[in-house]
Amino acid sequence: MEKIIKKVAAIHDLSGFGRASLTSIIPILSNMGIQVCPLPTAILSTHTGGFKNFSFIDLTNSMPNFINHWKTLGLEFDCIYSGFLGSSKQIDIVSDFIDFFGNNDNLIVVDPVMGDEGSLYNTMEKNIVYKMRNLIHKADIITPNFTELCLLLNKEYNSLISEKEIKSWIFELAKTGPNIIIVTSVPEEKNSLEKFSNVIAYDKKNNVFWKTTCKFIPTSYPGTGDSFTSVLIGSLLQKDSLPMAIDKATNFINQCIRASYGFKYPNREGILLEKMLPILNMPLVNSNYELLENDLK
Repeated sequence: MEKIIKKVAAIHDLSGFGRASLTSIIPILSNMGIQVCPLPTAILSTHTGGFKNFSFIDLTNSMPNFINHWKTLGLEFDCIYSGFLGSSKQIDIVSDFIDFFGNNDNLIVVDPVMGDEGSLYNTMEKNIVYKMRNLIHKADIITPNFTELCLLLNKEYNSLISEKEIKSWIFELAKTGPNIIIVTSVPEEKNSLEKFSNVIAYDKKNNVFWKTTCKFIPTSYPGTGDSFTSVLIGSLLQKDSLPMAIDKATNFINQCIRASYGFKYPNREGILLEKMLPILNMPLVNSNYELLENDLK
């Protein structure tokens, strides 16, 4: 019987101020008609992107009891979605969670949040990349940004990478396990005046690459990766195709950034999500995705 409401187990931190992690994930997926079941990894007074002296409560030791209660309730999820994990122990807990609650019918999505703009976040443990490489083996879909793709493959960050080369990198990573790899913030510079930010995805089962493109906007907001992956998951659970879901997520983030960029307020507060949520339920009129040539086998 078709479920009335689909459920996503969202394993992320919760920040009291600033739109990131659960404060972005819950409104987006709820607005798309999907129930979010949060498994908080930590509670912070603010997120860590631009705020100082924030308060932090690590919930690592509480997570097993939380999960055990869910086991006794016999809960089932249509999707398991993990994001920022602050320690190798949390990665082990998520791995066990996937082993217990994952099955052939639900979607396992791992956003391997570890760094940006060519660097590992300074809060990360030294072995976090190694542990994350193991966790992504269990995922159906992973959504690294370009920096995280480099970290997972131990490649040198190079913003002048060609489309042919990035496809070969993604193909190489796909051999380690994930069926679908979606890389965000892939740089492309056509000339000194035209810069673009691309999303390139590889569907291993069908051996195809997809790409969406938008003009680079010279600004950044914390939490856009969480919002992107949330829209992607919501769209897939609504039975959209992979390229449609990538297109919807890319278009939503692009419109959020453009709308936010027009207002003068601190970037660290995140994109103006509340103003933009209604567009998630509008039909996408102009599709922007393209099928890339693929000679990799």
